[in-house]
Amino acid sequence: MTRVAGRGGSPSAPRSADVAQLVGVSRKTVSRVLNNEPYVSDDVRRRVLEAAEELGYRLNNAARALASGRNRSIGVVALGTAGYGTASLLVAIEKAVRDSGYGLRVVNTLGGEPDDIARAVDSLLEQGVDGIIVSEPVIEGEVSVRVDVPVLFLGAPPAFGGPRVVTAGVGADLLARAATDHLLDLGHQTVHHLAGPLRWYAARDRVEGWRAALAARGRHQPPLVEGDWSADSGYRAGRALAADPEVTAVFVSGDDMAVGLIHALREAGRRVPEDVSVVGFDGNPVFAHVTPPLTTVRQPFDAAAGDGLRLLVHAIEKPDSEIPPANDLPVELVVRASTAPPPSARG
Repeated sequence: MTRVAGRGGSPSAPRSADVAQLVGVSRKTVSRVLNNEPYVSDDVRRRVLEAAEELGYRLNNAARALASGRNRSIGVVALGTAGYGTASLLVAIEKAVRDSGYGLRVVNTLGGEPDDIARAVDSLLEQGVDGIIVSEPVIEGEVSVRVDVPVLFLGAPPAFGGPRVVTAGVGADLLARAATDHLLDLGHQTVHHLAGPLRWYAARDRVEGWRAALAARGRHQPPLVEGDWSADSGYRAGRALAADPEVTAVFVSGDDMAVGLIHALREAGRRVPEDVSVVGFDGNPVFAHVTPPLTTVRQPFDAAAGDGLRLLVHAIEKPDSEIPPANDLPVELVVRASTAPPPSARG
């Protein structure tokens, strides 16, 4: 790695002027590239980034904060769990924040208590963050907290106010509708639903998508069954559903619960997919390798986090301009061997 020599001939930290000299551009151009500003060609942007990496140059965040009045950091209020969906969304948020040129501060909560949310937000504000992301899918009651920075609610409606509040979602209702439509398209007369815990916004959105798909086709809506995201709760629900011979298709609100459900169905002599088709939710790649491989809808974690960060950064950096609309997120159905036409359609 190239190092820049100081006055005494010893290596010193490289400066933006060194990057500019190596590329043959102005220091302003280097600043624009490293601050991810527009009006720079792709070729110049690439050469500046390559030169900065070669020299080992890093933007002085302290100086940038002093000049801009911002600390270049974003705080996240997240549910403290290792569940696939919540953990994957947090990883996607971390990547999106890093790509935007901001630092990340995370405070975990224990599951939706208003006081926990308020304490987490206060902790982040005390650290001087420029914006806050609420990636907490369970908020029970009104959160009493004063916020003076823009806030992004990701996957949930606003639970408190602020100077600029942005909402973005992961499209859970659209994904649930796609899962239900897939089963109806195969010829099933209706689709049962094993929901997640209904105190979660994510579970409620999936229920709404399931109901909307059935209503659009004028199909009977069976009573939903509520689980707790665990495979054990899927197994318990599967034992009850297996006793009903009218059940031929089940949309499950989480992949873990779907695997537990399949275990119970097969234990009761109901074959999957010959007798009962099952669709999961999340897109955990592990469940491509169970028996049978699980059909699922894949959550667009990266797209949701990236789009939400785009809106939040806009609210932070352009406080007097209108916030642009959120992008439409992809709906990806991953069809595997756990779904098939019902026995009646196969004669």
